[in-house]
Amino acid sequence: MTRYIEAVPEDRKPLFERLHALILSLYPDAEVVLSYGVPTYRAKTGWVALGYRKDGVSLYTCGAHHLAAFKAKHPKIKTGTGCINLRTGDPVPAAALKQVIRHAIEHLKG
Repeated sequence: MTRYIEAVPEDRKPLFERLHALILSLYPDAEVVLSYGVPTYRAKTGWVALGYRKDGVSLYTCGAHHLAAFKAKHPKIKTGTGCINLRTGDPVPAAALKQVIRHAIEHLKG
C-alpha cells in the first residue's frame, strides 16, 4: 500500500492524497488493502478504491447505482460504470463525493 501511494506521480499526488484523506475522514477504521492493484478501503459492508491514471485519479465503487446522484449534480465530471474519473484540474466536490463514498460503503447492493 505504501509503495502504491509513494509511486503516485507528483502532478496527481495532491488529488490522490485529498481523496485518500476524505475517505479516511468518513471511515477512520477502514481496512486499507491492495485489491486489483489499487488501494481499497473496506468498511461496514462495502468498499471504495482509488487509482491514478494518466490525467487524474479515479474513485471506484462496485456499481453505477452509487453514482446516480453525483452524475446528476456534476455532469461535466467524467464517470464510468462504477467510477468517477477526476482530472487534476477538475473541481473536487467534496460533499457529493462523500455521498458517493458513504453509499458505496453502507449500501453495497443498492
